[in-house]
Amino acid sequence: MEKIISDLGRMYQERNEALQEVTRAHHEALFLLAMAAEYKDDDTGIHIVRIGFLAEALALYLGQPQYFALLLRKAAPMHDVGKIGIPDSVLKKPGGFTPEERQIMNRHASMGAELLGKSRIPLFQMAAEVAFTHHERWDGQGYPRQLAGNAIPLSGRIVSVVDFYDALTMDRVYRPAYSHEQAMEMMLEQREKAFDPAIVDCFERHGTALRALRLRATEHRMSFEDLIAAKPLVL
Repeated sequence: MEKIISDLGRMYQERNEALQEVTRAHHEALFLLAMAAEYKDDDTGIHIVRIGFLAEALALYLGQPQYFALLLRKAAPMHDVGKIGIPDSVLKKPGGFTPEERQIMNRHASMGAELLGKSRIPLFQMAAEVAFTHHERWDGQGYPRQLAGNAIPLSGRIVSVVDFYDALTMDRVYRPAYSHEQAMEMMLEQREKAFDPAIVDCFERHGTALRALRLRATEHRMSFEDLIAAKPLVL
């Protein structure tokens, strides 16, 4: 009997280890797709790591369950994965887009969702949801579906805010970084327009902590390993 119990215990442990490896492989595949899209858009890659941690923190500040927040941390970096399918002539064009080029560029949201949405794995499903909805606007003037208000999934509403903030506060080839205060002012101008007012208000209340988290991710050069670690963020 003891041998049977021992064998069952070993089999259970081996099964768990195999499942953990499969899960890790899924996470790695998603992250590599996100990195490919980000490098194609001429960024360093740290942006998508920060997006993950900021989205997780904001979800927790909004009172969401830890499981949701941790899943969002890993899904949020996939928000622009559809840019892999956008021609460089459009993606890297200096200056503004023509109406036709803007239509092509806007396709990255649906392309990302199509790329990720065929899987039944919860992480892939949330990543597809984020990719598809993070350019929707609270006032219904976004894309690709012109969703408005709470019809936009919470994951997309959170990622749209943190992506906006992080993009503004990083140096770009065409402009220097905005300060935290400038970025917050611009975010508040989009309250009830582009962004869910409750999420903007929460971001403003916890702005000091979120700013510190962003700085920590940059200075410590948080990486893929940090992003996919199972340990949840401690606020």
